[in-house]
Amino acid sequence: MAGSETPPESDVPEGAGLAEHPLTSRRLDKVTRLRDRGVEPYPLGYDRDAAAADLRERYGSLDPDTRTGVEVRVAGRLMNTRRLGRLIFGVLQDHSGQIQLFAEAGGLGEDGLGGFEDLDQGDWIWARGDVMTTRRGELSVHLAEFVLLAKSLRPLPAKWHGLKDTEVRFRRRELDLLVNPESRRIAEARAGVVSELRRQFEDRGFVEVETPVLQVQAGGALARPFETYHNALGLPMYLRIATELHLKRLVVGGMERVFELGRVFRNEGIDAKHNPEFTTLEAYQALADYHDIMRLMEEVIPAVAERVIGTTQLTYQGRPLDLRPPYRRVPMLDLVSEALGAAITPSTPVTELRAQAVAAGLQADPDWGFGKLVEEVFDQRVEQQLWAPTFVIDHPVDISPLARQHRSVEGLVERFELYIAGAECVDAFTELNDPLDQRARFEAQAVARAAGDQTAHPVDEGFLQALELGMPPTGGLGIGVDRLVMLLTGQRNLREVVLFPHLRPESPSA
Repeated sequence: MAGSETPPESDVPEGAGLAEHPLTSRRLDKVTRLRDRGVEPYPLGYDRDAAAADLRERYGSLDPDTRTGVEVRVAGRLMNTRRLGRLIFGVLQDHSGQIQLFAEAGGLGEDGLGGFEDLDQGDWIWARGDVMTTRRGELSVHLAEFVLLAKSLRPLPAKWHGLKDTEVRFRRRELDLLVNPESRRIAEARAGVVSELRRQFEDRGFVEVETPVLQVQAGGALARPFETYHNALGLPMYLRIATELHLKRLVVGGMERVFELGRVFRNEGIDAKHNPEFTTLEAYQALADYHDIMRLMEEVIPAVAERVIGTTQLTYQGRPLDLRPPYRRVPMLDLVSEALGAAITPSTPVTELRAQAVAAGLQADPDWGFGKLVEEVFDQRVEQQLWAPTFVIDHPVDISPLARQHRSVEGLVERFELYIAGAECVDAFTELNDPLDQRARFEAQAVARAAGDQTAHPVDEGFLQALELGMPPTGGLGIGVDRLVMLLTGQRNLREVVLFPHLRPESPSA
């Protein structure tokens, strides 16, 4: 082992073959030499009985220069090594953190090195030894034996120590996770959010189900689907854009509380808050309306926050954010009226609303109807201002084809979106259960689709026939899991909370 410490190795071009670069070819040579000596560089049959975090929790308060006599077996990736005379130090990283390895040359075999010369930064090893602290008080495992478990043939490039290039981090997430503890923290927090969401709904009597990802018709949302083809059936098919219609068919079938937690796919833009595939939790509750669902969200969101990050009062992007209920409730048209400086109601003529939008500096397509204009004004002038948790309620009917007509205001539906820190986190309805009204809305959407609107909802006869059997009054919701994780982990960009986000292909020169 040259020098006193393992230096960060230089970059190896990602396209280079293992034998084409001196750093990787040197490691290949070590594999050959090991096998020539009868040593398998990828063996089986070794287990550990302690993790780094467990050792720190149990022995972290030991005085310096303490020998416990407690033998443990650890395993993980060797992040670096250094020699100080006849002493050898290493840092072992496992799923829980890091622990120092300590060895005295004479204690590791007749040659005094015990095979350390065969190791490189990044190798996976198993080690057995006693728990101790050094004279400086560093908790360590005093090695009696170690075994190479997996030879790392490609070194960690020097630039990956504290890797900051976001594009590279997203493409090579495995390296990102190796060197950035924050990325591992986010991944673990995401798992916690998913687990706690599932528990919250199961504890309330909801049954988790699975519905088709491949569908003959992509419905349940206004979005453009991904298309594919089923060779055996000879059918064009689509990746689902929502789980809504199948879940409501289950409600018709007598499953009065159902939910599904999974991926949906939309062939649309990519930005800081959108990815073509994303995770949602959709749930439907018979004998409920959107008021019930609002109360449910005021229970679930704080509970998830408390479970995952230990508090409902957090700081997000430098600003305080309180997730404790009650949440503000405000009609969408009130917010749009305030943004335009003019009273907008369901009876406002489309021409007048368009003129108001243009006067406010917005571009308004002449083909847009009332609901689309309201939505655009809201998206561009209101959404970013909604910092504290806010239920935006009572949307225009023409942008909500699956929601029930408002019980007291014509032209609106019983729908809410929950906005937190300027982003939509939940979309929910009192579900439309009148099959005649639903058919009329589907047919209106079909007209828009024929006119070129690729996001318009198709007529789904299977779903209509289910409604015709009779669906009880039902409240439904969809939670954007990725955005909730962003919120609870303090991230601005969705790609930070998706382990393998979609990216544009690298250029040939990259």
